[in-house]
Amino acid sequence: MLVLTDERFLEHVPGGGHPERPDRLQAVWEGFDRSGVAEGLLREPVIPATDELIKKVHSTAHFEGLAALNEQGGGKVDPDTRMSPGSWDAARLAAGAGIQAVAALKEKRVTQAFCAIRPPGHHATPTQSMGFCLLNNVAITAAALTAEGKRVAIVDIDAHHGNGTQDVFWDDDQVLYVSCHQWPLFPGTGAINDTGAQKGQGFTVNVPLPPQAAGDTYRAAFDEVITPAVERFNPDWLLISAGFDAHRDDPLTSLGLTSGDYADLMTRLVALVPAYRSLIFLEGGYDLAALTESTAATVSALLGGSYQPEKATSAGPGLAVVQQVAERFKP
Repeated sequence: MLVLTDERFLEHVPGGGHPERPDRLQAVWEGFDRSGVAEGLLREPVIPATDELIKKVHSTAHFEGLAALNEQGGGKVDPDTRMSPGSWDAARLAAGAGIQAVAALKEKRVTQAFCAIRPPGHHATPTQSMGFCLLNNVAITAAALTAEGKRVAIVDIDAHHGNGTQDVFWDDDQVLYVSCHQWPLFPGTGAINDTGAQKGQGFTVNVPLPPQAAGDTYRAAFDEVITPAVERFNPDWLLISAGFDAHRDDPLTSLGLTSGDYADLMTRLVALVPAYRSLIFLEGGYDLAALTESTAATVSALLGGSYQPEKATSAGPGLAVVQQVAERFKP
């Protein structure tokens, strides 16, 4: 597994007490070390995205606005999102990680890739930074792939709906966007009837789960919604927005997953496409211990290890929602 990460991500400092803090990345690094399969990890520093690649997703005004705020030394982007002097460099690195991972996978140097990056990206729309996100990392990689004529599936398991990613590909039939998220919760998007528009109709799939939804509900969503949708779409590439904030200990959400559930779900996801065609992007996850254990369990499972500090869960609510979504997308 290629791990793309960089010390420069620590220089993005949104402010004292902010949930999206540098310690999050250090918790992920600790998870890599704790996984028991560290010898299977090839770690490389990250190359920043070019202006051209970023502008495949984001408007020139949005790009120039962030660059100008950087020249001023940073500042508030929205009530939840701030830039520090190191944030713009970190954001450009995060935006470039997926492009770099794709290149390594094409060369078959590794079988899969994990972009351990920050700031996260899936809330950033083409014209707006929000929800701790400056640039939409997963969307930038997907847009680069579709420009090559590739079909891309994005599966988002962050507890918060990826409104930015949905917006980017709302009317695009070359990208399948599937999200399992808590409902209701910030940003308030991702309803069942949000399914895309124009030629993109039916290529957006949302599974809005109630608080306390646990592993059995997620596994049902995979069996009845996600796996069938991805198999019908038959993508060339699978990009995973891996938010670990659906963990039951996360302070910003109310879902019921454990690190054992994450190991199971991520293993199921990467099996949906051949080797050399899947990559993981770090999104949310705000309890440091949960982030470490979820990373460790996930990486261990993907590389054939046995590290599983928590059992998978069951007996959570939300099966009726899964069945409703499955019926909507029934062939």
